[in-house]
Amino acid sequence: MTTPELPTATSAPRQIDVPSFATRHANLANADFGAQVLSCSDEFFAAAQRVLQSSDPVFIAGKFDDHGKWMDGWETRRRRNGGHDFAVIRLAFPGIIKGLDIDTRHFTGNFPPAASVQACHSQSDPDDRTQWTTIVATRSLAGDSHHFVEIAGDERVWTHLRLNIFPDGGVARLRVYGQPACDWEALDHNALHEVSALRNGGRIVAFNDAHYGGIPFRLLMPGRGVNMGDGWETRRRREPGNDWCLIELGHAAVVKKIEVDTAHFKGNYPDRVSLQAALVAESTDESLVTQAMFWPQLLGEQAMQMDHQHFFEGPQLSDLGAVSHVRVNMFPDGGISRVRIWGHLVKG
Repeated sequence: MTTPELPTATSAPRQIDVPSFATRHANLANADFGAQVLSCSDEFFAAAQRVLQSSDPVFIAGKFDDHGKWMDGWETRRRRNGGHDFAVIRLAFPGIIKGLDIDTRHFTGNFPPAASVQACHSQSDPDDRTQWTTIVATRSLAGDSHHFVEIAGDERVWTHLRLNIFPDGGVARLRVYGQPACDWEALDHNALHEVSALRNGGRIVAFNDAHYGGIPFRLLMPGRGVNMGDGWETRRRREPGNDWCLIELGHAAVVKKIEVDTAHFKGNYPDRVSLQAALVAESTDESLVTQAMFWPQLLGEQAMQMDHQHFFEGPQLSDLGAVSHVRVNMFPDGGISRVRIWGHLVKG
């Protein structure tokens, strides 16, 4: 009898069909963005907070801790008294959920046979009185697999989730893809607002390359990058042209100030950066890529410095009126930690 080969930390990545919601939207349950497991029924074998890590799960053969085999995810003990296990999660941002991935990678003989997901909108953390709404009905799970679930046509804004597993077992990662929600009507339209921020609904629409990392949502995060992996970095360009990234603003605005931060990028920062912009009434992400090539310049080419915050305002910016989308150009390639765009909101 042949013993099946277990995956290891160096296993080659498997090719999977990733739905569009997982590439179009940010993961609202990303611990790096501030998502947190508030409570859980049990985490005997592996801490529930691991289920929100941004990194892909790994299997390390021969690694054990005081509770048994170390697993990269959330794993409960074998339930002997009925009921089921659950974890309550605060999302990084209130948002509209477009889809989820319940990922059981590397859990083979210990994955839950089924799971469901409930949600609520609450100004405070949930308690025994919280009314939960089921957004993913109980569904069967397989071991060592992604389980993508699309949530179409639901525009409700959620703040917390409850992941239920039946009856027990392990989940490697929970990804919750969605659009952060911002109550723009409640804000002062005479003040400057960071309309590109992820928490305010800013979104990465497209990019030509992100060799070192995945979709560069980190460009839109608050604060400065913590290291060179916390941003957007392209491969070394060996052909003519330049690299670019297309950002949809959370709200149309008249741009008054721009920041391009190359924190931690020293031998690989861009030589120059420019920005183009336009007000787009209606389009698809695919057609925006073509349109953006011909948008007018918001900021002409500017020389960059290593590990430096670059600010641009006043006469450095072209008066384009209200814009809803921005294309960031790097010449010829390199890495940027953050892009921030401030502006006055435009009504309507």
